[in-house]
Amino acid sequence: FVQVAVLFEGGLVVVAVVLGWLLGHPPAPEIKWTAQGAAWGVAASLPPMAVLLFCVKFPIWPWADVLRVVEKLLVPLFRDCRLIDLAVISILAGLGEEMLFRGVLQQAVAGWVGGQTGMWVGLAVVSVLFGLAHLITPAYGVLVGLIGLYLGWLRIYTGNLLVPITAHAVYDFLALVYLVRLESGRQ
Repeated sequence: FVQVAVLFEGGLVVVAVVLGWLLGHPPAPEIKWTAQGAAWGVAASLPPMAVLLFCVKFPIWPWADVLRVVEKLLVPLFRDCRLIDLAVISILAGLGEEMLFRGVLQQAVAGWVGGQTGMWVGLAVVSVLFGLAHLITPAYGVLVGLIGLYLGWLRIYTGNLLVPITAHAVYDFLALVYLVRLESGRQ
């Protein structure tokens, strides 16, 4: 599973680079490799993590359904992963998905629409696409779409693709460690 996950998420980096080149929105120049950007990204991972912890501690509908699906489908896939495996998968997911969704697609849609309106249309359209790409259940798709909205807003607010990349990667790692190692170990 680790090899498939690494190939898939790493493949998204290649897709983002090629699609970005074809659409005239290469994602690499949007990444400003700074300590400040990385720090903002780490800090920005905390609100989604707080939402996850809230949903776990107070499993009300529809989040209770989401947690059941996560426990049935996702936790078993990652159960045998080492911490380094979870870290590599998380880093590649943050890099590949953010380069594709925020670095290429959000920028392309914004450019097609143009102006201030385009920036917000790009954010909305790509957040919906992000949720649809993660559509395990309708509630999970909505939750991921909202996280996509947050990550896209971070991209706009900071002007640095490194911030949502880091936030996504750190959140995925913390969430996987929590759900796979800590929460599932209590049951």
